[in-house]
Amino acid sequence: MIPKLFQWLTGVSLLMSVWFSIVFGYVKLDMPGNCLEVVQVMPLYLLMCFACYSLAVVGYRVATFNDCVDASEELKRQIKEARADLKKKGFKYFD
Repeated sequence: MIPKLFQWLTGVSLLMSVWFSIVFGYVKLDMPGNCLEVVQVMPLYLLMCFACYSLAVVGYRVATFNDCVDASEELKRQIKEARADLKKKGFKYFD
């Protein structure tokens, strides 16, 4: 299985190599001047789209985060047991 980072780096390097070849004239395309201006700033557009997508994914994941009620109750029980054990050993603490 190929790591996700390697997949992303492969895709970005492929896009950047095509972009460099178009912008620096290694590949001659018959495009009007307006299209060439758009192609020149395409990496910035893609970066902005990626940032918006990332922000949306993080926001969605935070909004749909599941509470673990069972784990919370178990942790509270373990805290009570630990406090009782420490109290037996003479540890004093303030609540």
